[in-house]
Amino acid sequence: MSRHPYLSHEGPVAFAHRGGNLEAPENTLAAFEHAVSLGYRYLETDVHCSADGVLVAFHDSDLQRTCGIDANIADLRWAEIAELRVNDLEPIPRMIDLLDRWPDRRFNIDCKSDESVDPLIELVEQRGLLPQICVGAFSLKRLRALRTRLGSGLLTSMAPAEIAALRLIGRLPGAQPRAAQVPTAAGRLTVVNERFIANARRAGVPVHVWTINDAPEMHRLLDLGADGVMTDDVAMLRNVMIERNVWSG
Repeated sequence: MSRHPYLSHEGPVAFAHRGGNLEAPENTLAAFEHAVSLGYRYLETDVHCSADGVLVAFHDSDLQRTCGIDANIADLRWAEIAELRVNDLEPIPRMIDLLDRWPDRRFNIDCKSDESVDPLIELVEQRGLLPQICVGAFSLKRLRALRTRLGSGLLTSMAPAEIAALRLIGRLPGAQPRAAQVPTAAGRLTVVNERFIANARRAGVPVHVWTINDAPEMHRLLDLGADGVMTDDVAMLRNVMIERNVWSG
């Protein structure tokens, strides 16, 4: 298994997906605050870029679902975004706000747009974040740009094409550290099973499964040997890990 500093953790990793969204709106400081209060060390979030180059912790490209506004993040300046409220309750934070609030936590950052690549690279370089982050993207082009420019010290998740290669042939090209961050299934196709876990073990790749909000499924995946679970229900996952005597928050 890779010894990247981000992965130096005893037992399976519990990820607070978008901070968890049962106690507070997703990807807000209040959501992450709740997860941290429960002992979570690994916080998963997403980044988009404002029109004036500010990275914000936000999942969707548009504001309709969470803020009820017919507008795109990329079309608004940070000063405008700062006035909005998620679910009419909590402001949208900048990525730098999360890092400043919890400098000792580890962040899983999903780079959601091409426009976010340059600001994210700049932030990582300015803050020296490589030991405490894993960066993901569904776009292989985006991942390749991040890997090339940030170098071999960057841990990334894997694009769908890389997951398919790991699933089918059990190996990956290149030596850069990676994590298989995957759903249990893609449509009718099962992704996480004994074979996939075994292939990942041989390739030295940890398997982190998203997004699991059911206790029996959490137990099943941990029994299979998953190295981490991402959840919206941070209290539930914590309780499952405490029950299994693997909680180390």
